[in-house]
Amino acid sequence: MRDAKPKKGAAKPCLKLGIPKGSLEAATRELFAQAGWNITPHSRNYFPSIDDDEISCALVRAQEMGMHIGGGAIDAGLSGRDWIEESGADVAVVSELVYSKASDRPCRWVLVVAQDSPVNKIEDLQGKRIATELVGFTRRFLREHGVDAQVDFSWGATEAKVVAGLADAAVEITETGGTIRAHGLRIVCDLLHTHTLLVANQDALKDPWKKRKIENIALMLESALAARDKVLLKMNVPEARLGEVVKGLPSLHAPTISKLHGNGAWLAVETVVDRRAVRDLLPVLKAAGAEGILEFALRTMAA
Repeated sequence: MRDAKPKKGAAKPCLKLGIPKGSLEAATRELFAQAGWNITPHSRNYFPSIDDDEISCALVRAQEMGMHIGGGAIDAGLSGRDWIEESGADVAVVSELVYSKASDRPCRWVLVVAQDSPVNKIEDLQGKRIATELVGFTRRFLREHGVDAQVDFSWGATEAKVVAGLADAAVEITETGGTIRAHGLRIVCDLLHTHTLLVANQDALKDPWKKRKIENIALMLESALAARDKVLLKMNVPEARLGEVVKGLPSLHAPTISKLHGNGAWLAVETVVDRRAVRDLLPVLKAAGAEGILEFALRTMAA
């Protein structure tokens, strides 16, 4: 059944959307732009505008996103899995997204110690002092492993506390581990792999209009991310050499093939392929008889 239309004079429905403030802010606006929404920040203002009168945006620290969504101040928003788990908020995960400004590799929280530390496994932390921003998660992780240790909140420079002897270990976030090794420290193990989540308030998902709006946002963001690794290839192929060309041509299901107008001896072929495959694929297609090969970037791609 269709949702009832708002009565005349009734307030127009609006979804309150949280945009992560900080390191993910620019990458999030870029992703939304690719998905069809332009988010415009305002100087000294925590409420950027968006070209959709059914959405209102608020800049929220990723560490606080779960709390505000769980409490109902915001209907949905994006934050890292780490901060959602840290908050312990009762929110629903709508979509798992992997994106960042630098790369698409998810980050990980790791246990870090000095090179000469006797700590080689989680159980060795018994009675030790640990510094981290991820206090709640770290405490729960230690309890699950039967370890009693002191976990202190770190306001920053967490690795330096281990170097200076202010902590026996640290739980820190990293992508490649390069910075940790540069400080002369050693990674003992991974505690949590994290990436961006689109999460929603449980009550908001019980509202048919908000649920549909949130799911539409998820679909477009997922489609934009999927398109980043794909391109559309179009080419002309002699009908006599079609089999040779198609044999080495990857596609989602099968290439689209149609006859050229007024020239039955030639065919138009198009397909979607991995972006990184083009450099090796194009010479093969050319050698097989394809001509006029064009590569098009994709903005969105819904599987």
